[in-house]
Amino acid sequence: MAVKAITPDYQGHARDAVENFHGNIMFHVNWEKHLMFCAPLAIMMPPDAPFSQFVDETLTNAYGYHPDMGKVDWDQVSWTLDNEPFEPRRDASLADNGIGHRSLIRFTTPGLDGIAGSAS
Repeated sequence: MAVKAITPDYQGHARDAVENFHGNIMFHVNWEKHLMFCAPLAIMMPPDAPFSQFVDETLTNAYGYHPDMGKVDWDQVSWTLDNEPFEPRRDASLADNGIGHRSLIRFTTPGLDGIAGSAS
């Protein structure tokens, strides 16, 4: 749906532009079939942070309340980045893995389908 400005000289400015994040990038993460978290999480990290830090610290802390988190076999996880299959390199940075500002990471944990298999 097109949006029409009230004034002809209106210039909008994106508030989530990368310049507003003080050297960090903001990206979204969704744990598929785990709707206890109703929407993707917004994560802010330096682009040079290693992917392993994102998984070992950020993801495990962010999703730590879910009973499935302690059961995740990270070697079996399927990943997508911006809707494309993705094989992350744990020792490489977020940027070197192709994760950029406003990217979307989705991950699926085989055999873990939410609380009692309910996708929640």
